[in-house]
Amino acid sequence: MSNNFLRSGFLFKKHVLKAQTPFEKLFEIFKELITHTSGDFDEAIDWLRELDREYQLTDENYTIDDFIEDLKQKAYIKPKPNQTGDGKGEGFALTPKTEKLLREYALKQIFGNLKKTAAGNHKTKNTGAGQESTGEFKSYQFGDPLEKISMTESIKNAQIRNLENDFTLQDQDLVVEDSFYKTQMSTVLMIDISHSMILYGEDRITPAKKVAMALAELITTRYPKDTLDILVFGNDASQILLKDLPYLEVGPYHTNTVAGLELAMDLLRRKKNTNKQIFMITDGKPSCLKLPDGTYYKNSVGLDETIVEKCYNMARQAKKLHIPITTFMIAQDPYLQQFIRTFTEANRGKAFFTGLKGLGEMIFEDYEKNRKKRLE
Repeated sequence: MSNNFLRSGFLFKKHVLKAQTPFEKLFEIFKELITHTSGDFDEAIDWLRELDREYQLTDENYTIDDFIEDLKQKAYIKPKPNQTGDGKGEGFALTPKTEKLLREYALKQIFGNLKKTAAGNHKTKNTGAGQESTGEFKSYQFGDPLEKISMTESIKNAQIRNLENDFTLQDQDLVVEDSFYKTQMSTVLMIDISHSMILYGEDRITPAKKVAMALAELITTRYPKDTLDILVFGNDASQILLKDLPYLEVGPYHTNTVAGLELAMDLLRRKKNTNKQIFMITDGKPSCLKLPDGTYYKNSVGLDETIVEKCYNMARQAKKLHIPITTFMIAQDPYLQQFIRTFTEANRGKAFFTGLKGLGEMIFEDYEKNRKKRLE
């Protein structure tokens, strides 16, 4: 048995961490800092220099200035308009390459542990007009179309398993081309930029941005046929572009959740797709309404009954339009979490509850299926 095992083609050895270059080590820290500083390169570099003084991140062979020069050479930064930069960090801005990299970084941080599901992207009763290949392979499962079996890859698996033994092809060797259905989804991503996202010294906007960037990257890469609109909401709601995500900052705003939901549903009404959804990232404290005369009704003390009921009505309205709302709750206050639970139940939607440090560990509640689980 041991001989057969040795001939099976598997070799186990102690894991050796991949060696990182000085640039790679600093770049991991830089990606975190640039997210916290809302894309402010100069501030991120100041923080990096401070960390270097405290923890000796660099030496005489590779300095922070060398790191900045490498960022320029690798096209991660560019001089700001009408500025040339002096090589020490001042006057630089991020490039589109870095903006996408930050979204990929957030996706890996938050959803890196999610496993692939079986064929199909979105929940649907029909298989759609057809499937498109992702260019990857997965193990054959009962029900997969036989014509999707990759004979070349399957035979190769069988050869590796048999080696010196007589050749046999077993079900465990079979792989199929992974694919996704053409069913399309129109998504609106809502992001809370009210003052409460940084209130009492708690930084809620940074984890909110990470979730937003991760969701945006997931949708635009894994679901390329989907549409994605992004909006922010404070006293009012407004639409932003994908490239704006790393630069989001809170303002001196209250939280007009109703305005955000109204704009989200207005955007979705214009879409021809029958499948529509809203993702909302918030700390869960609505505190503002815009009245018909253009003035604002505001109340930041606790949860105002009038404002809260308007939010519940919007959730019910979205349910009638078959628009599920998935809320990412970036706070752990019990009364705010209870508001999100009631809101999500009114919509029969879903909610993710996470703390400020636990983006990799979320509590997921599906009110449509009455299901609750911990994601780690």
